[in-house]
Amino acid sequence: MAASPAAAAAAATVSSFVSPSSFSSVKVSKPDRLRPARRAAAVNVRCVSSPPATETSFKTKVPRNANMAKLQAGYLFPEIARRRAAHLLKFPDAKIISLGIGDTTEPIPDVITNAMAERAHALSTVDGYSGYGAEQGEKKLRAAIAATYYADLGIEETDIFVLFGSNVKIAVQDPSYPAYVDSSVIMGQTGLYQEDVQKYGNIEYMKCSPENGFFPDLSSVPRTDIIFFCSPNNPTGAAASRDQLTKLVKFAKDNGSIIVYDSAYAMYISDDSPKSIFEIPGAKEVAIETASFSKYAGFTGVRLGWTVVPKELLFSDGHPVAKDFNRIVCTCFNGASNISQAGGLGCLSPEGLKAMSDVVGFYKENTKIIVDTFTSLGFNVYGAKNAPYVWVHFPGRNSWDVFAEILEKAHVVTTPGSGFGPGGEGFVRVSAFGHRENIIEAARRLKQLYK
Repeated sequence: MAASPAAAAAAATVSSFVSPSSFSSVKVSKPDRLRPARRAAAVNVRCVSSPPATETSFKTKVPRNANMAKLQAGYLFPEIARRRAAHLLKFPDAKIISLGIGDTTEPIPDVITNAMAERAHALSTVDGYSGYGAEQGEKKLRAAIAATYYADLGIEETDIFVLFGSNVKIAVQDPSYPAYVDSSVIMGQTGLYQEDVQKYGNIEYMKCSPENGFFPDLSSVPRTDIIFFCSPNNPTGAAASRDQLTKLVKFAKDNGSIIVYDSAYAMYISDDSPKSIFEIPGAKEVAIETASFSKYAGFTGVRLGWTVVPKELLFSDGHPVAKDFNRIVCTCFNGASNISQAGGLGCLSPEGLKAMSDVVGFYKENTKIIVDTFTSLGFNVYGAKNAPYVWVHFPGRNSWDVFAEILEKAHVVTTPGSGFGPGGEGFVRVSAFGHRENIIEAARRLKQLYK
């Protein structure tokens, strides 16, 4: 999906170790597939083995997690996929270009896949076979992550976990990746959805708009226990400056809050914006950081990320957050795939780092094509410089209407801004993840549509 999987995991994990609570098993049914309407003959046919029409299916006595009922319709990206499928039924010959879901498209560099293949082959030998690994991740990989991304920041390999409480209050950027809100709803941290303002109760939505440079006015934000913060932001593409993050850390310390910092797109930063929250003095006392190889190495299918939980981060009773985090990981997780971790080590080799930089550079070239396209058409465009997303403003328009217009008339999938929160209304997010020929063709269609 469009943002770091580790951050989505932290969204649920943080809440569970902040305030442990019981969970209900929930079975979520998938929506019926769309079928073309067809007229059937009026024939009364009854299978002899069918149960009587009045008989209902068996029900267990296990109650449903009531928080699931609070969720609004489907999750954003499956809903986009549903509308894309409906569009194909209507226009079966259309060549749809998807610039919606932030899924990578370019092949994983050979230096990385070779490392995975070598580990996979070794598993077929007596000497190379390994079973369960450390729940926290292989020591060598954790050390490489610490040395590569957190050198001189005081983060040690023991602070890094290689991965996949209901009485707390959270704050999120508005707009932001929807998993932060939805996972909080599922955990029971929110009130009901308020249709008139399109917000959930008991969540602080920190407005991030062009008017405030996509950084919230912290003086107007009340205290919360958890602050979800993504930089560069998904969907706006805005990267917080050093001064802004210094203010955020001070705000968290003043309020005794914990920041869950999503740095999934840090490698896309090309200016002097911090790539890690731990570049800010004092952050180790108030922050957790999540990251992954998904958008650098094309690991959206391989799946490998990490979470940094500094030993300096303490609960109100003085207990280290990392100890509870480790306990949860050891209970719920048997460690990332050893083949994936071999790929992670390949990523962090000198050749792997160069290859990932080339991949990121390719997507940033795509971003420039998209920015130039919308700018030439007179649109106000944001983000893009430090992220693979372009945030396009359509003043006064409903973002789902714009999504539908672009899909119907240009056969291009985007993402409606309102799917990321009420602050995204009037915007669409355009992803730069795509083959170059598709990006160029999408640009041509968009120019034709809005010329």
